[in-house]
Amino acid sequence: MWFSARSCLVAAALFYASNALPQATSADDSTSDGASAPVACNNSPSLCSRRYNEVTHLGAHNSYALRDASTDNSISGNQYLNATRALDAGLRLLQVQTHQGDTTLQLCHSSCSLLDAGPLEDWLKLINTWMNENPNEVVTLLVVNADNAVPADFQSALVQSGLSERSYVPTTAGATADWPTLQTMIDSNTRFVSFVTNLDYDATAAPAVLPEFDYVFETPFDVQELDGFNCTLDRPSGLDSATNALSQNYLSLANHFKYSSLGTLGISVPDEDNIETVNSKSISEVGALGTHLDACRQEWGGVPNFVLVDFFNAGETIVALDSINDVSDAEGRTQPEDGGSGAGLNAAGRLHSTSFGALVAFGAAVFLL
Repeated sequence: MWFSARSCLVAAALFYASNALPQATSADDSTSDGASAPVACNNSPSLCSRRYNEVTHLGAHNSYALRDASTDNSISGNQYLNATRALDAGLRLLQVQTHQGDTTLQLCHSSCSLLDAGPLEDWLKLINTWMNENPNEVVTLLVVNADNAVPADFQSALVQSGLSERSYVPTTAGATADWPTLQTMIDSNTRFVSFVTNLDYDATAAPAVLPEFDYVFETPFDVQELDGFNCTLDRPSGLDSATNALSQNYLSLANHFKYSSLGTLGISVPDEDNIETVNSKSISEVGALGTHLDACRQEWGGVPNFVLVDFFNAGETIVALDSINDVSDAEGRTQPEDGGSGAGLNAAGRLHSTSFGALVAFGAAVFLL
């Protein structure tokens, strides 16, 4: 059969294009020796068999509050990159703050006049889409319920966003040592855990909305100096020590973000100047993330379950995470760009005002977190 030169060129071009494009991989991927490749849970095959309470989950503090072009680089922003990009990078804890809007819960930073990132439900839809695309990941949400909304309001946001279908519901209410493994949570598709402050558990109206301080204790959060990070219990006030909380099977959360004072105004804002030190992997440098995590591990006799950081893509937060989790087989992450150049797509908050009054509100409301 005779082929024209043109048809040969077309065929060659099609062959090249088909091999240049990303190729779909079989769900039954195998290694070169024919053995099945291990499946990763939260980016690591070695984490699959660990219980939820045996893992450190790295989190973005105020994950919706961005310091980027979308907010005119608001000094109240705690992150350069949005929540889904944090998840891409390997973070598995997202912390937010809600305020009561006219008809819905709003993601606002201390005051909606300062930074308003829109309805909680809309933001959760973005997280749900990400989880649909990443079926082997367990994600935790921590909500500061600033206006004391009722549990049903948060359950409604989970339902409307689609996340209720994969939400974890405990077998018994309250702190427990009997958490499932990450693999079990993935297999049962109960891999989204929601903790919320300032409410009581309602097993009927909101079974997936877990009161944070019935399950979790936290270290101090208003840290102004590099040597201010420690492992003492700050909240809930009803527990007198971290040792007491751990004996009752509470999960532990290390707050590892630093504030700085804004000139002579006495207003505290997220400290950007020291972020390379604060987010360092070092286990000996004062104020470093690695140092804080290692100190708490030694003091508590186990890894911190959660740690919250600002500006997660600055410093070495992921390296510190892998170190505390003893992970050497991480995979599937997207390396974020360094510094404060994040585009803040989709989940960006909008700065409505940088007036003195709004800044004062922010400074005063640091204690809400």
